[in-house]
Amino acid sequence: MTTELFYLAWTLVLALIYIGLPSQLRTIETGTAYNASARDDDGPPVGKITARLQRAQKNLFETLPLFIGAVLIAHLAGRDGALTGWGVALYFWARVVYLPLYAFGIPYVRSLVWLVSLAGLIMVIVADLHG
Repeated sequence: MTTELFYLAWTLVLALIYIGLPSQLRTIETGTAYNASARDDDGPPVGKITARLQRAQKNLFETLPLFIGAVLIAHLAGRDGALTGWGVALYFWARVVYLPLYAFGIPYVRSLVWLVSLAGLIMVIVADLHG
């Protein structure tokens, strides 16, 4: 397995964590009975950390399809190399760091880490385009 596919697979595992954490916190807030129901009403207000984790999840899901596409294009076109390797690593590790930064409400550093993940994504896209 290439480095790029390795990081893609682990990014998908990370996406499951991004899904699971706010889901678990929301269940704690609402109770199992509400979570198992049809949720016809909004339930209790979303807690601060749960809301942050939900926003972090939404943020990841805005770039995740682009990341998946860029990695697959690079792999299928045989453009895996140093640029894509560094790009996928930057994207993944920045996304690992981003989640707790968002959960704990740490400004500025969180935005900087997001920019690092974006730089990683752009590196993979540039490698796709340069062939």
